[in-house]
Amino acid sequence: MTEILMTSLIAFFILGGAFFSFVGAVGVIRLPDIYTRLQATTKSATLGVMMTMLGAFFYFWYTEGLIDTQLFLAVLFIFTTAPLGAHMIARSAFHADVEPYKLTILNELKRDETNPEDQIIGDTQRVQVQRKKDEDES
Repeated sequence: MTEILMTSLIAFFILGGAFFSFVGAVGVIRLPDIYTRLQATTKSATLGVMMTMLGAFFYFWYTEGLIDTQLFLAVLFIFTTAPLGAHMIARSAFHADVEPYKLTILNELKRDETNPEDQIIGDTQRVQVQRKKDEDES
């Protein structure tokens, strides 16, 4: 019974990791711009790699009795660095004026950086902005 359970758990993680990695690869090929491609690779490929590594951890733990902490550290490293890297790439693409796909409806980053008065700001900052406008008009 334990053997069936562990084999099923290992197969679930390995096959799930392969599935999510495949979905991430299809997303890179099929999606139209860099922003949506980064979304596909960050979410699904990161989950795919993490599941594959967890499957490898359970395999070695069950078959050889080896607890490999390096696999856990690799999962932690990928979990923290992949989203941060994708965020930095997306910000760099935005600042390099890479246009989003033509059907993109909302671009909040552009609104925030081009017109700071549209941002939700505190009352003291709003008063300071209004005073500066009043000084410029007079």
